Amino acid sequence: MEENMEEGQTQKGCFECCIKCLGGIPYASLIATILLYAGVALFCGCGHEALSGTVNILQTYFEMARTAGDTLDVFTMIDIFKYVVYGIAAAFFVYGILLMVEGFFTTGAIKDLYGDFKITTCGRCVSAWFIMLTYLFMLAWLGVTAFTSLPVYMYFNLWTICRNTTLVEGANLCLDLRQFGIVTIGEEKKICTVSENFLRMCESTELNMTFHLFIVALAGAGAAVIAMVHYLMVLSANWAYVKDACRMQKYEDIKSKEEQELHDIHSTRSKERLNAYT
Repeated sequence: MEENMEEGQTQKGCFECCIKCLGGIPYASLIATILLYAGVALFCGCGHEALSGTVNILQTYFEMARTAGDTLDVFTMIDIFKYVVYGIAAAFFVYGILLMVEGFFTTGAIKDLYGDFKITTCGRCVSAWFIMLTYLFMLAWLGVTAFTSLPVYMYFNLWTICRNTTLVEGANLCLDLRQFGIVTIGEEKKICTVSENFLRMCESTELNMTFHLFIVALAGAGAAVIAMVHYLMVLSANWAYVKDACRMQKYEDIKSKEEQELHDIHSTRSKERLNAYT
């Protein structure tokens, strides 16, 4: 009988401990982190493959070649963009972990209002810094989203030309890379519907795959923007709660001091009256 009671108390203690631990998880920050990782993974993975597909398309169908030397051509810019993609993936992987840690600290500080957790001052110190940094990253991701829409627009034009050639017989449509700034004005790199390269490009799956990869990369950048907005809401709410908790703590301290002073005054007067009576 005693063993059953001890087992029941142990299970109850473990259950209460699990409930307390689950209550300390910052679910809002966790959702934002998952959304951020998903968006960054889509943007970096699909963007990298789409850039590689763009290089193959330019070399195969537009008959472009890499410029010898240190000249900044479109292929060099694509290589730079790939390195930027690597940096974005690494940076936001670390930043997501930092925001999750900050969420745990701040959640502990908020839960202190209800007596569930000890005071964690680290979350209070870094909340304002993370709010400013997250706001700047949100603006940066907005710029990335706008920039990613440019190749989507270019490939949409190319895909539309391929589609129109199958619908309209005898149509002679051309796509000149100079109008997109991919090559200089002096270079004439255009492809027309009557050429064999254009027909092979439209029939290949490489164009369709690259187009859809850029669309998914654009969706990933949009998801990262939503994650940044979510983080801003979470961080602002946590900061407001923590700030309110600090004010309430100061009010309680002042109130307790005043009550103690009144109690000391009453005690002193009572002793004086007693001494005067005796």
